[in-house]
Amino acid sequence: MQHFHGMTVEWLGHATFLLKTAKGTTILIDPWLESNPAHPKNWRAPEKIDIVLCPHGHMDHIGDAAAVAKKYKPNFIGMYELMSYLKTKGAENITPMNLGGTVTLKDVTVTLVEARHSSSIDDNGQTIYCGEPAGFIIRVDGEPVLYDAGDTSVFGDMKLIGQIYKPQIALLPIGDHFTMGPDTAAIAAEYVGCNKVIPTHYGTFPVLTGRPEQLREHLRGKSIDVLELKPGEPLY
Repeated sequence: MQHFHGMTVEWLGHATFLLKTAKGTTILIDPWLESNPAHPKNWRAPEKIDIVLCPHGHMDHIGDAAAVAKKYKPNFIGMYELMSYLKTKGAENITPMNLGGTVTLKDVTVTLVEARHSSSIDDNGQTIYCGEPAGFIIRVDGEPVLYDAGDTSVFGDMKLIGQIYKPQIALLPIGDHFTMGPDTAAIAAEYVGCNKVIPTHYGTFPVLTGRPEQLREHLRGKSIDVLELKPGEPLY
């Protein structure tokens, strides 16, 4: 079991994560719960969610944003255009940002960083542009710096992200087809300089063929651990 000085990291399937800091701040990454086929059965929803991070606008990442907004009234953080869209869907508390920007809420500091993907949503047959896709740097005092890459391919400026923010843990998509696969995710892990990778965005659909054991093989001989989580099982 991995110890994070009091912060818990819980994978809820696909690219959805729930983080809880030692001070009790609860952070939901990618609000896709009820319709997420990888969402753990009999999962006990938290009593509160303080912050919701939305890397981009696809349905498999914001599918339950409106329901989460209605139930918890959290602060949503993400790209300006995406936040403007979510406001029309009932998100009362939004923090619109752009790449390179940083905001601190409670004991959590969040920086928006680049990702290589697309970002739009189908709203009643109309495609809505949701701004540039993004990743997040998440910093909590006394905890390892966490990098959520979002949906992305590998790109050279991941080296710059590593140089500036020095993340120790990276949430990296490995499923392939819509994101990088295990081979290029291994390169991404080296680029950002992390010592632990939590694989995401795999196994949810048949087309997402990448697997943690493949990532582990591509990182053989490197000082980077692959932490393979089970949906609903917290990592401490």
